[in-house]
Amino acid sequence: MMRRGVLLLLSAVLAAACSGPLLANSPAPTGAPYEKPTARPSVVDPIAIELPRDDAPHDRLTEWWYVTGHLSTLDGTREFGYEAVIFRAKRGQFPVTWASHIAITEKPRAGHAGSFTYDQRSEVGPQVDVTPIMSRPVIAGFAITGANPLDPATLGRDPWVMLMLPGGDMQIGGNGLMLQLGAGRSPVLHDTDGWVAFADAGGSYYYSRTRMPTAGSLTIGGQRLAVTGSSWFDHQWGDFIAIGGGGWDWFALNLSDGSDLMLSFVRAKDGSYPLVYGTWVGANGVVRHIEAAQINLTALGTWTSPHTGATWPAAWRVRIAQIGLDVTVTPEVADQELNTLESTGVIYWEGANSVTGTLAGRPITGRSYVELTGYATLR
Repeated sequence: MMRRGVLLLLSAVLAAACSGPLLANSPAPTGAPYEKPTARPSVVDPIAIELPRDDAPHDRLTEWWYVTGHLSTLDGTREFGYEAVIFRAKRGQFPVTWASHIAITEKPRAGHAGSFTYDQRSEVGPQVDVTPIMSRPVIAGFAITGANPLDPATLGRDPWVMLMLPGGDMQIGGNGLMLQLGAGRSPVLHDTDGWVAFADAGGSYYYSRTRMPTAGSLTIGGQRLAVTGSSWFDHQWGDFIAIGGGGWDWFALNLSDGSDLMLSFVRAKDGSYPLVYGTWVGANGVVRHIEAAQINLTALGTWTSPHTGATWPAAWRVRIAQIGLDVTVTPEVADQELNTLESTGVIYWEGANSVTGTLAGRPITGRSYVELTGYATLR
């Protein structure tokens, strides 16, 4: 979420109010890997993150609530990955702009090669924030629908709803997903205190809930299935517009020993990496910041999209000297590309992956979500 020290800019905010979109993977100014934000002299960052207060929206230029996860049917015969995200953008006096993406990956099984489906929506205006009309306590509630957010009979289509509940629980509904997420282990503040500095471009607040017990249902191929599993939640916000003129690679790993790992690689226009960092959550819950010098990422192959012609990395070797990690991350399905030009102005790849390798010399397996941007040329 993104979802990460990076941005999927909601181009709809400019498309609706200006002459054209400004994209997160547009070239940065010459010699600069970041785009400078609009000045906000009344805000002095960083401010200590406080939960549950900061689960709610902020009066900042950019914000997103990002959930990815791994699910299986109750009998264990079918496995899925999913992504559900809501983006919020505020630009001066223009109305707040929102967008949402939902994607479902069915992982391969005997006799089935796997599949990937996704959808997108966008909305301009305050009606998307439905917190004031909810009948139960919520920290924040968002419904990407239309003029009447929680009335599908009026709208003629189901609302896409994400509710942030007291205590860290969540509910997600829309596009075949109906999920209940428990808070799980304690929230993790990235870059030690939850503030990721972007040099002259300002910075971003960023925290995650890395293992949220998840249960509910999903609908695929017209069939509704009861599912259970685990989810990863990212929340990021700040006064920035675009980070990384060359795009970025983001990894979220849940390993079989109970440990979790987030890695962020932000590329400049020239292919260099001005920002690389990670966060390790040990099986005992102890959190460690991972410095760039300790991280080694090697792409092991590529996949070329038949839809956009973009060539994406496909499978990676990840080595972290600091924790003795050496694993291979492999896409469950090659085609997990999202063309979201209609809602966020970005083509990106985000999907479920398997993990195998070693940790401190011992065999380890796991599951991962990976997000890639900057590899597709807009047409």
